[in-house]
Amino acid sequence: MPVALALLSAAFSPQERPRALGLYSGVSGLAVLSGPVIGGAIVEAAAWHWIFWLNIPIGVITIALATSRIPDSRIHVPPARLDFGGLLLAGGASLGLVFGLARANVAGWLNPQVLAPLAIGLVLAVAFVAWEFRAIAPMIPMRLFRSRAFSAGNVASFTFTAALFGTLFFVTQFLQNAQGYTPLQVGLRLLPWTATVFFIAPLAGRLVTRVGERPLIVVGLLLQALGFAWIRLIATPDVALVGLIVPFVVAGAGASMAMPAAQNAVLSAVRHTEIGKASGTYNTMRFLGGSFGIALSATVFATFGGFGSSEVFTAGFTAAIGVSALLSLVGALAGACVPGRRRTTV
Repeated sequence: MPVALALLSAAFSPQERPRALGLYSGVSGLAVLSGPVIGGAIVEAAAWHWIFWLNIPIGVITIALATSRIPDSRIHVPPARLDFGGLLLAGGASLGLVFGLARANVAGWLNPQVLAPLAIGLVLAVAFVAWEFRAIAPMIPMRLFRSRAFSAGNVASFTFTAALFGTLFFVTQFLQNAQGYTPLQVGLRLLPWTATVFFIAPLAGRLVTRVGERPLIVVGLLLQALGFAWIRLIATPDVALVGLIVPFVVAGAGASMAMPAAQNAVLSAVRHTEIGKASGTYNTMRFLGGSFGIALSATVFATFGGFGSSEVFTAGFTAAIGVSALLSLVGALAGACVPGRRRTTV
């Protein structure tokens, strides 16, 4: 995924890049749109293990297309030394943090098997930053974070992805455990939410060149916060799908506006030769945000609810989605720090 963003950014001029990223987000929306439906059908017809077989034909087709259609880009980028020290430290830090977050709600936040990897991950993250300041050819030059657009765009991506993943994780369970729908029925009922990415993201990509990234990130994440807060207020075990459609669309439209704008803010803040590093940083922050969002939402859910009944589950669900609304607001604040006028590259 970082390579895809880097290739797109290198292939288009800075003026065309927002539209390309918007189309990229829209095509990604097709996956978001079809994934829950296809996955629900497979889980319902066979077993959840079969969803992993989907990756094999997709991988084979992608390898064939990449081999035949994507030119070798090494001629466009000057050779660089691989930062083995930074690679090991960043990989170890990510492993420790994600492992600790994933185990937190199974073993408990105060369990040594959670605290130890989290502590190791944080120590390695600090060591990574220190190493990058001294490295001859750093994997991620720390000077990039001096750019408000780069730093704020990454923070906004981390928080809105945390909110999005945490909500998606529990919405599917709410529709199954509290309302009794099958996996396929859940996938179909999520279409009003997921379909917005396909329609709104390309439009947002075109708007970036006119209004800049900041308005789209701020307004988009405010809309996502509004949609999540709306669901929190109306969610009951017997709430009708009709009542959920509008907040689904509002939240989905907001995320679809913020996603390409945050991507463009980060990638436009660096030199042409550093787009790959910026893309890798952006995706790392995004996936760490997703892990953090699910872990935090699960903790809140376990504190206020459970699986004892539909009512108990709904109590935990509404508390968890309230946290996602707050995370979206934090992302909007980060987006407000993105410079409003057009920038020159670092």
